[in-house]
Amino acid sequence: MKKSPDIEKLENALRSSTIVAGGFLGTDSRDLNDIISSDLSELDGLGITITKLVSRMKEITNTAIPALGNWVKIDEKYEAMVEEAKGILTCPWPHSGGFDKRVTFLKNTKTNNIFKWTDLNIHLIEQHNFFEGKGSPYRIEPKELVESIF
Repeated sequence: MKKSPDIEKLENALRSSTIVAGGFLGTDSRDLNDIISSDLSELDGLGITITKLVSRMKEITNTAIPALGNWVKIDEKYEAMVEEAKGILTCPWPHSGGFDKRVTFLKNTKTNNIFKWTDLNIHLIEQHNFFEGKGSPYRIEPKELVESIF
């Protein structure tokens, strides 16, 4: 099926982004729709919805924000910390809105494994079902995210 000009334009922007070194698609050669479909299928197989996933990510980030730069207890299994930089990041999709340059770090206190995401990641997942392409520096693997936050 032929891509619409809007999808082609979006994919070009995602591949050669000035916002993210290496672009949002990284080295992934799949079409945007294939990337999104594959990630949604993986989530479905794990029995997790986008809504539940994003809700948990926001809960963790919002709990850690007041302790900026310091670890805060989330529950018996997790601690979180946020770091911020000046400025905002814009979504590569054609709509308005900016997102704080904030990274949330979530540490599993049993294993000491740390998982991270940005406010823009949360938006991309929530609004566009997009976890970024393989090889992108901010790619989030759906299965790893689910295993890391629940």
